[in-house]
Amino acid sequence: MQNTFDLAVIGAGPAGIVGATTAAFTGARVALIDRHGDLGGAGANTGTVPSKTLRETALALTGTRSRELYGVDLSLRREATIADLMRRERAVKEALNRTLSERVAESATEVIVGDAHFQDDHTIAVRDSSGLQVLSADRILIATGSSPNRPDSFPFDAPGIYDSDTILELNRIPRSLAVVGAGAVGSEYACTFGALGSEVHLIDGRATLLPFLDSEVSQALTSVMSANGTALHLNERVAQCRPDASGVELTMKSGRVVRTEALLVAAGRISNTAGLNLAAAGLAAEQRGELKVDEHYRTAIRHIYAVGDVIGFPGLASTGMQQARRAMSCAFGPCAGMQGTEILPAAVYTIPEVGMAGETEQSLRAAGVDYVVGRARYDENARGCIVGDRDGFLKLIFRHDDLRLLGVHAIGELASELVHIGLIVMAAGGGAETFSNLCFNVPTLGGLYQDATWRLINASQKRGSPRR
Repeated sequence: MQNTFDLAVIGAGPAGIVGATTAAFTGARVALIDRHGDLGGAGANTGTVPSKTLRETALALTGTRSRELYGVDLSLRREATIADLMRRERAVKEALNRTLSERVAESATEVIVGDAHFQDDHTIAVRDSSGLQVLSADRILIATGSSPNRPDSFPFDAPGIYDSDTILELNRIPRSLAVVGAGAVGSEYACTFGALGSEVHLIDGRATLLPFLDSEVSQALTSVMSANGTALHLNERVAQCRPDASGVELTMKSGRVVRTEALLVAAGRISNTAGLNLAAAGLAAEQRGELKVDEHYRTAIRHIYAVGDVIGFPGLASTGMQQARRAMSCAFGPCAGMQGTEILPAAVYTIPEVGMAGETEQSLRAAGVDYVVGRARYDENARGCIVGDRDGFLKLIFRHDDLRLLGVHAIGELASELVHIGLIVMAAGGGAETFSNLCFNVPTLGGLYQDATWRLINASQKRGSPRR
C-alpha cells in the first residue's frame, strides 16, 4: 500500500511540479520522482533562470539600457568571470528551490529522489544510491524535460566548446564567441555575450532569424542585433570544426571561415526519454526522444500522460506548466468543456526582447483569413520615450470583418510582459472595441494598445477601409 499511488510524476521541473500539485489538491495520492534533490528542473537550475539572470546582469553592469539616455558607458574594465556575474543567480535559484519545495510539501506530494524507469505501464522502478524501490500508479505523468542536443560533428570534450548547459562554466567572458544555432537559446546567448563585450558570430542554416515569429518582428530583431554588433551568418552550415590551443576555427560549407575564442553549440534539444525504458510501458519515442500526445496530453497508453519539453515544441516552462495543469485536471476530473487548444504566449529574451501570442501574418495568409494590422511605436509613446527605446513597437492583428484580436506581437523593453494584455483580450474574445473603450495609465507601455487601435480605426475612417 505504501508504494501504490493514484499518480506518479516522473520529472520535477516546472511542468512536473504543476502536474503533481494539481492532482494532489484533488485528493489524489501523488509521487513526484526526480533524479536531483533540487526541484525545478532545467528551468530553475541550469537553463531558464541562470540564462535570464545572466542577461539581466549584463544589462545592468554594462549600462546597456542607460547609454542612450545618459551617455553612460559602464563597460566592464576587468577580466570578469561568469561566476562574478552569476552571484545573483545563486540567490534567485535558492529562493526558487525553496518556494517550489514548500509548494510541493503543502500539497502532501511524496518526493522520491532517484532515476526512474518503467517495468510495465503501471510500475516504475526508482534507483538511488541505496538501491532500488518499486512503485505502482493508476496514472503516470512523464515530464522529464530535455537536454542540449550535441551533434557528433562538434568535439565537446575539447576546450572552448560548450552547449547551453555548460556555457555558464566559462571561467571568463570570451573576447569572441561563435554561436551555432540561431534558435531562441542561441539568439539569447548571442545578445547577452554581445552586451558583455564579446565579438559574437551567430550562425544558422535557415534564411530567417527565429522564423516562428511574425516576419516583421523577426526582420526588426535581425536589424537591431546587427546594429548592436552581432555578425549574423544565415544560410550557412558548419562543414568543419577545428579546436586548437587558442580557440576554435569553423569552416562553413560556403567556404567562409570564422575563428573565435569559444564556441556555443545551440543545436536544439533532445527530450529526456532514453533512460525510461519506454518499451516496457508500450511506448516509443520519436527521433529526438519526444512523445506524441492527444489534445488532453495522453500518450498511446491512455493512462500515461506527457507534457512539457518531452513532447517537443514550443518547449517553454510556461507552456509545459499549462499543459500539465490541463492534463491532470482532465485525468482527475471531467474533460467536458475543457479546450483542446488554447492561445499560448511565447517570449525570446534577446536584446531587445520579443513577445508574441496568437496568429502571425504568415499563419493567417496561409489559412486564407482576411485581417488588418494596427501598429504603435515605442518612440511615439510617453513611457517608450522615457526608457529611451527607439526601435520597439507593438503590432496587433485583427480579423477584418469584426476587428476581433487574432494576434499580438511586440519587440522592445518588457515585450514579454506587454503581450499578456493582448493575450487576455484574445482569450476573452475581445478586439479593437475593447481597447478603444479602456483607459490606460500614462505613461505606460500598455497605452500602446490604444495607440495601435486608434491609428487603425482612424486610418479606416479616412480611407474607407482599414489598411494592412
